[in-house]
Amino acid sequence: MTSTGDSRDKILERLESVLSSSTRSKSDIRFLLQMLSTTADLVEGNSSSLDIKIASSAINEMSRAFEMFAPYRETRKVSIFGSARTTADNPIYTVTAQTAAALAEQGYMVVTGAGPGIMEAGMVGAGRANSIGVSIRLPFETGANSVIAGDEKYVSMRYFFTRKLMLVKESHAFLCLPGGFGTLDETFELLTLAQTAKSVPVPIVFLEVPGAPFWTPLMKSIEPLLIDHGLISPSDTSLYTITSSVSEAVSIITGFYRNYHSIRFVDDELIMRMNRPIPEKAFQAVKEEFSWIAEGGVIRQMEATPQEVQDNDVVSMARIGLRYTPKGFADLRGLIDAINVF
Repeated sequence: MTSTGDSRDKILERLESVLSSSTRSKSDIRFLLQMLSTTADLVEGNSSSLDIKIASSAINEMSRAFEMFAPYRETRKVSIFGSARTTADNPIYTVTAQTAAALAEQGYMVVTGAGPGIMEAGMVGAGRANSIGVSIRLPFETGANSVIAGDEKYVSMRYFFTRKLMLVKESHAFLCLPGGFGTLDETFELLTLAQTAKSVPVPIVFLEVPGAPFWTPLMKSIEPLLIDHGLISPSDTSLYTITSSVSEAVSIITGFYRNYHSIRFVDDELIMRMNRPIPEKAFQAVKEEFSWIAEGGVIRQMEATPQEVQDNDVVSMARIGLRYTPKGFADLRGLIDAINVF
């Protein structure tokens, strides 16, 4: 009699044979097999019906969202967070629309939760063609706003955690407007991901209305309390910028990518990809200034690593390599700013 374990192994062997003829990379195939093996574990394990339902639904809606975002993978995007309760006559609505419009002019797409209020304002400013919506199904909300409803760049999700993943994973910058518990949850998760290096470095802008501050008094009360208790480092406050200026908000976001492009870790070495190399004499000054964040003080300009070449990962770009020693990305912001001078 064939055991369940034997059947499982045979199924996985057949799937591996099917995947071997796929155009997917070896890494992709390895992760797909791991996902299928995990599914088999659910079959054989003690997971409840609810556990299986959650796992299945999460993978299903993430798959749909991945497909929706795929055509825009190479386009810079900014996610906008803010209250669904904000009305069109509120000054922050206008400020949001103006900022989104200015970012769209710079080639950015806007990603929002597709609801009313600030989410709608961002899409009104950017326009339907430059908007992507990721909504959450709630009993007291009617669905997507009129700007994005019915568009191919819109997806509705059941779970907050999958929705938040898509709002964060696909974006290169974040614009946080005044909001309630949901907005604060999204905002502080952003800071947590950056502080702990569980995301990539990104510009995070807290935007408020001139004469009606929101983030300024909020962070003025929180920052000293957290620092005094040793719960955050003073450098963690560099993870975000508070402003009431539309032009400054746009400048912070677009300027972050003036020369800096992206990062990747290869064999524990942090690789920073740049649009342009830094002149050697100037690089020596940069290296000296930021030697404290690198193991042994070693920072080097370099070509693409063999792993990046194998993955065809922006191979032609200039690069800086270092073994980054701080625990989070707050201390990396200064180096990014220095790179963007060139």
